[in-house]
Amino acid sequence: MSISLLVASNDEQFRETVRENLLNLPNSRVISEYPEISSNLYIRVLQDLERHPEAALLLDMSYDTETALSALQKVKQAVPDLYVIVSNFQADGETVLACLRAGANDFLTQPLKRLEFRDAMQRLESIPRRVNMTGSRLGKIYTFVGAKGGVGVTTLAVNFASVLAQRKQQTVLLDFDWTANEVAMQVGATPQYTLLEVGENLNRMDQALFEGFVTRDPLGFFLVGPPDSLEQRGYFTEPMFREFATFLVEKYQSVVIDAGRNINDEVVLAALQASNTIFLVLNQEYPAIRNTQRYLSFLLRLGFSQDQIKILVNRYSKKVDPHHATVEQIQQTLNQKVFYGIPSSPLVLASINKARPLVSDRQAAGDWDRVFRAFVDKATGVQREAMAKSA
Repeated sequence: MSISLLVASNDEQFRETVRENLLNLPNSRVISEYPEISSNLYIRVLQDLERHPEAALLLDMSYDTETALSALQKVKQAVPDLYVIVSNFQADGETVLACLRAGANDFLTQPLKRLEFRDAMQRLESIPRRVNMTGSRLGKIYTFVGAKGGVGVTTLAVNFASVLAQRKQQTVLLDFDWTANEVAMQVGATPQYTLLEVGENLNRMDQALFEGFVTRDPLGFFLVGPPDSLEQRGYFTEPMFREFATFLVEKYQSVVIDAGRNINDEVVLAALQASNTIFLVLNQEYPAIRNTQRYLSFLLRLGFSQDQIKILVNRYSKKVDPHHATVEQIQQTLNQKVFYGIPSSPLVLASINKARPLVSDRQAAGDWDRVFRAFVDKATGVQREAMAKSA
């Protein structure tokens, strides 16, 4: 038996019971857990299905049946062929029928019983499953987080968004580093509106309103970040971000986030959870490698997968230096492959001082531009698409 489950439940005890039951089934595991069932549940489900198209969803209806039914309907509208098992304390005909009409494939009564759970898994196993994601049009979220200060997270995020905009992708760049707040400075912008205004207007947010009060860079991407002042950061919370992220991935092709290095911030954690790809940025200095090891362990303990986290070495140099680790040493220490190395260049600092992304002038950027665009190709799957077309 081989089972991959996505488990949505507001109840930690329910999720724990599912994990315990799966321990008795060979080759079975929980891929992702969603501790909050809301209208944007389908966003996270879609993101996880892109990495695990064979997975099924187990949805707990008991906390708020009406909200869960609405979430189920949205999930099935987005992914009609997803196998969904729902669970509730009530198993009367009306409840079961409502779940089936919303798109459920199976029903489990709570509290979960071992034999009934095993039978449900056997029914799931007997049905061929591979979700067809060709109809999904959700945007991708790429988040850059630094293992320590000064590793160039903002520069990488700014140039990444710039390349995507140059390729005519509808792109939004978010700055979640409330202390440094360097994104606007690096693109020479003085935003009139910030994340605080976004939070205040979420209940009436639409594309026209959003684009009307955020900053648009000359390259074409939209920028929004924190206020420039260092007073209390105001009311942009984790739930606000989740609602905002739902809006963004429905309207825009790419969302790029500068998450700074405060990985314990609730909004940053929510951004990481919503991300298709997390770039964990370091350089070849030993303190950065040590912190990367800590960050990586922390994220893996929270349930992130190694496939989701990409190790990105900035200011990479092949020269042997006793004060800097080699890529091989980094990979051995982290027990994970380095995804890409971005070389050092004096042109980067010059572009920051000019307050324009280095990739905005390809001729002046030279070899650095070529390497960086190759990184963007690999990160966004352009290489894989080209290989598939040529096959």
